[in-house]
Amino acid sequence: MGQEKLTVGLIYGGKSGEHEVSLQTAFAVSKAFDYAKYELLPFYITKQGEWRVGDKLTSPFTSQEQLQLDAGTGGTTDAINLLFKGLATGEAAIDVAFPLLHGTNGEDGTIQGLFEMANLPYVGAGVLASAAGMDKVIMKKLFAEAGLEQCKYCYFTASEWERNSHILIQGMEEKLGYPCFIKPANLGSSVGISKARTREELIQSIAHALRYDVKVIVEEFVDAREVEVGVLGNDEPLASVPGEIVSSGEYYDYQAKYLDGKSQMLIPAPLDTELADRVRDLAVKAFKAIAGSGLCRADFFVKKSDESIWINEVNTMPGFTPFSMYPLLWRETGVSYEALLDRLIGLALERYETRQKLDFENGVQ
Repeated sequence: MGQEKLTVGLIYGGKSGEHEVSLQTAFAVSKAFDYAKYELLPFYITKQGEWRVGDKLTSPFTSQEQLQLDAGTGGTTDAINLLFKGLATGEAAIDVAFPLLHGTNGEDGTIQGLFEMANLPYVGAGVLASAAGMDKVIMKKLFAEAGLEQCKYCYFTASEWERNSHILIQGMEEKLGYPCFIKPANLGSSVGISKARTREELIQSIAHALRYDVKVIVEEFVDAREVEVGVLGNDEPLASVPGEIVSSGEYYDYQAKYLDGKSQMLIPAPLDTELADRVRDLAVKAFKAIAGSGLCRADFFVKKSDESIWINEVNTMPGFTPFSMYPLLWRETGVSYEALLDRLIGLALERYETRQKLDFENGVQ
């Protein structure tokens, strides 16, 4: 039997504040792939949004600089032509797309729509789940509809704020009180987020958040532990062991991975079995609430007062370097980084096959 290698289109970089993180991720992924099974075709998106496409890789990148493919390689037209080649010739240039893009234009449904148009299998969430997972307000509405508990919140647009700021402030003070958190509704990373303890700080924080988005969400403060769970799968998703993010340096140093010196990850989270099982069940429920596929990281608050579990958010393209929370959660659950990549590609192909069988005609023979 001839072993046909799968060609994986690795798409990274991007017009986003998380461009550098994406490069680190792509470098790590290129090193972890099994080149006996896969060939990689690198697609780099510059900070300006231009595309570059390199030659097929049969071994990993040797440096992160290499990832920023030379300007002499194929440009945007070549890259898009390759993605859409299957439609024109019936023979696709890549078997599966693996987007390693965070934030705007990467995990908000836009590039997922491009893959749908090109009729390509791709790793991760579809258009709807990506878009819903990027808009914190839409996400919270879906969670509420699914019966997941969450903190109280208010939201409004820039024009509503201009017209009715005094009424909105009154409403927030009555419903949420101080301190509260102010966030742009649509940003992937923690840019534009601030904590307000007074009315003056609230007004400043809203002005700050409106620099990054036309919609703002304000949430009540919760005195809680931050617990995260990895979800993996399509129709029958599995949950990893939970991990905890602790914002102080005196705890479990030997098993913690430092993120920035101020916070650390405890994997598995020191939760009793019953609580850990509940968090895992809720992670799967959150994944289904946004119509997830492939993977997501579900982030929860476990209230210190009564150990009730509140959903905070889901991330449909979580950090994916070997030292990021999502792969570490799965490693602790018994799935190595390499096996995780295999599984995600398998899930992408499985979802594609299922959808190919659907009838897109109107039923007229």
